[in-house]
Amino acid sequence: MGRLRFLFLLLIALPIALATAGTALATGGNYVFQGGTPSEQQQVRQALQASSFNWSIVTGPVTITIANAPANEALPGQIWLDAGLLDAGKLSWGVVQHEYAHQVDFALFDDAIRARLFAALGGSDWCDVGNGAAHSQHGCERFASTLAWAYWPSSDNSMKPASAKDESAAMAPAKFRALLATMIGAPDTLPSNVTAYAPTVSKPKHK
Repeated sequence: MGRLRFLFLLLIALPIALATAGTALATGGNYVFQGGTPSEQQQVRQALQASSFNWSIVTGPVTITIANAPANEALPGQIWLDAGLLDAGKLSWGVVQHEYAHQVDFALFDDAIRARLFAALGGSDWCDVGNGAAHSQHGCERFASTLAWAYWPSSDNSMKPASAKDESAAMAPAKFRALLATMIGAPDTLPSNVTAYAPTVSKPKHK
């Protein structure tokens, strides 16, 4: 093949390859790491890729700090993840998705959306974490756990509900995905390699 013909074909192929790569990464989120080993950072990538949620609707970049932290938490544009949890592999993925779901709230929700979700998900408040209420009673936590479960309904997901009182049991996954599709345009899809898993959720006993 002549050199000029090779360069011509390369110029044609390169934009196509870049476009294809952009599409493949389009749902994986926009974030940068602070700390963490390559393996721990890879667990974060795999966690977000396992979900069918389009994390890239949060424009970011979100800074993900990996350290020996006492807790996993999120603030606007910031996520802190415990290195020890990430070392547990797939067990950590639901937590990663939960914390990134808070970024969806921070970046895309207004008071009207939060009020509508609060009415649908229940709880004692939306996110007044200083009022002494249980973690599961904050609407923002119920939202984050429900999102993690609804878009990755796998038996491997640590966010799968075991009780009707669990945060991720606040709304049926399909109904939740449909609601977010109307609110923020999030595609109502499931991971192509996951068959929806329906755990047996025990109902609270009436006294």
